[in-house]
Amino acid sequence: MTMRLKDAASLKDTVAVVTGASRGAGRGIARVLGEQGATVYVTGRSTRKDGSPLGRPETIEDTAEEVTARGGTGIPVRVDHTDQAQVAELFARVERERGRLDLLVSNAWGGYERSLDVHPFWELDITHFDLMVSAGYRAHLLTAQHAAPLLRSTRNGLVLFTTWAVGDNYHGNLFYDTVKTAINRIPLGVNADLREYGVTALALSPGWLGHTIERMDLPAEEVAKTESIEFVGRAVAALAADPDVARHGGGLMTVVEAAAEYGFTDIDGRTTTGFWEKWLATGTFP
Repeated sequence: MTMRLKDAASLKDTVAVVTGASRGAGRGIARVLGEQGATVYVTGRSTRKDGSPLGRPETIEDTAEEVTARGGTGIPVRVDHTDQAQVAELFARVERERGRLDLLVSNAWGGYERSLDVHPFWELDITHFDLMVSAGYRAHLLTAQHAAPLLRSTRNGLVLFTTWAVGDNYHGNLFYDTVKTAINRIPLGVNADLREYGVTALALSPGWLGHTIERMDLPAEEVAKTESIEFVGRAVAALAADPDVARHGGGLMTVVEAAAEYGFTDIDGRTTTGFWEKWLATGTFP
């Protein structure tokens, strides 16, 4: 049975764009927004026609159909968020078809297309850093830039950047650590520039997502410390339904913090797995 987000206002009049939504956090976010009745433009590179760059079976069409099945309207759009022309056309299409944009979830990230090795920085391959910057940091900035005119005209919108709450502890991979730190700074400037238009921006950090361990041989007790992809989706829905979300503008929030504030749970009823508490206190994974 689908577990609905408690006490969240309906988002049936909300027009949203969720990038990188063929799988993972983006897919979970799109599903929950659909459950709340939103119209969701689902973007990514993985399509039924062209396949996946990573050889994975999930596609944007699959996600869009799940959005619709849950009560929303899912619209798949193939977009490479490193390509400026494709990003510009995405928001031009949203404006043509819907005339507004209430919610942007900038989630596309190419940093996991190669193994995230934890080694001394001098042993890391600089091409992996280039990928994180172009398909991560730059993609977030490019997407926000082209969404901004529509957000300004719509007013009272919300921009969320999915990220990792690096905190004061060193991640162990210098490239990942520095790029995620840079991404966590983006909403501060976006929020400052869009605030006069009633638009709020902040970063949202899921924990250890279950879908990331599909190809890892982990014992059951470690798997139990992961979050579902819909936990972050519930956080997005709660923030989107909050009429006073501007108080979080420019900041960084973990999904566990959002659950505590808004009173929702993961699909198994938990509000935390203990992951964030350990990471933020010690800088070590479960």
